[in-house]
Amino acid sequence: MIKNLMHDPIFLAGKSEAATKEDLQIAQDLIDTLITHRDSCVGMAANMIGVKKRIIAFLDESGRTPTYTVMLNPEIIKKDGAYSTEESCLSLLGGLRPCKRHKSIKVKYQTLEFHTRIKTYTGWTAQIIQHEIDHCGGILI
Repeated sequence: MIKNLMHDPIFLAGKSEAATKEDLQIAQDLIDTLITHRDSCVGMAANMIGVKKRIIAFLDESGRTPTYTVMLNPEIIKKDGAYSTEESCLSLLGGLRPCKRHKSIKVKYQTLEFHTRIKTYTGWTAQIIQHEIDHCGGILI
């Protein structure tokens, strides 16, 4: 189900709780909402739709065909190649903001079936994932 976007910076600055099997509908709502905003958004965290759970969804361009991917309880376990950039956020007004990102990240996460996976991402997809994991930690750019 498509959800309204959360714009309250106090809510968005709160840390998210671990996702459980009871939260799978939230993951679907997140994908539905992200796809609805695909013209202006490439990633979302559950707090952007008003739910403080560690769930992210993003446009994964790391393979041959771009696909929408959901990660439950993602955490970055390795990062390399720090650089400075600017990002915007659909939940925050005011345009681009400076931030620090890494060119390569290794992420540990759970699939929708709650299987643990570890995968390395680079480039634009890595930047998107870092932004959304920051959301889970209550970090606003």
